[in-house]
Amino acid sequence: QVRLVESGGGLVQTGGSLKLSCVLSGIKFSLNDMAWYRQARGHEREVVATISPEEVIYYTDSVKGRFTISRDNGKSTVYLQMNDLKPDDTGVYYCSARWSKIYWGQGTQVTVSS
Repeated sequence: QVRLVESGGGLVQTGGSLKLSCVLSGIKFSLNDMAWYRQARGHEREVVATISPEEVIYYTDSVKGRFTISRDNGKSTVYLQMNDLKPDDTGVYYCSARWSKIYWGQGTQVTVSS
């Protein structure tokens, strides 16, 4: 059974930081493209950052210079370090793993107060 479990969300003030973690089990982590998405209320889910098995990284423009995605294959974990958070970063953050198919975590809420 494939599982993705996110943690690290919470409430933070503008300018603050959070670090999200996502642990993958049930399939070989090192083979998967890993990604963080977010969904704000009333909006579609959007990609925030991705990291390939070769550690090729992509960030959406709005988070460049503030967020850092990383992976630890030994711990089957992908991270998202979020600095200088803004109210527009508020939403549910989802972790995904993709190889032969895509899998999703249950999401973790991030709320940035102004």
